[in-house]
Amino acid sequence: MGRAYLSLGSNLDAEHWLGLAVAELRARFGPLDVSPVYRSTAVGFDGPDFLNLAVAMESDLAPEALNDWLHALEDRHGRVRGGDRYASRTLDVDIVLYDDLVLSGAGHLQIPRAELRHAFVLKPLADIAPDLRHPVDGRTMAQLWEAFPKESEPLVVDEHCTLALAGRASSPGA
Repeated sequence: MGRAYLSLGSNLDAEHWLGLAVAELRARFGPLDVSPVYRSTAVGFDGPDFLNLAVAMESDLAPEALNDWLHALEDRHGRVRGGDRYASRTLDVDIVLYDDLVLSGAGHLQIPRAELRHAFVLKPLADIAPDLRHPVDGRTMAQLWEAFPKESEPLVVDEHCTLALAGRASSPGA
């Protein structure tokens, strides 16, 4: 068993797709720690705002197998692959951290995930795991968030979506 920290995002009917993803993660892996949902502007392209959250869970799958399972989850929920890397999507689910591992592999597996440098990944993780240490940097998620230039990537809590997801899993940050 390992402790996995995931980033989930969507900017197409986001509340619907994120709700389905959280429900499916809970059905497969059991109890989840779920962050508040944050609204942010699209990064790398002009498009609708994204809704993003983080989930922490125990996984019986190794990172590579979990990554494959998450790709299948995305595909089941309308993810279209093969287009521009920066584009609108129904669902994007990435392993950001897995225990204290540092690795990369097939299927764009990268732990820790490079997107941890963005507010939409870092802030939700800091909400649910403030004392979790970055396996390379050594600082906690709370310390990384404290040092983050927040004005560069503004976030707004999406109360409606946060409340909707709180009914689907435990939500210590909500």
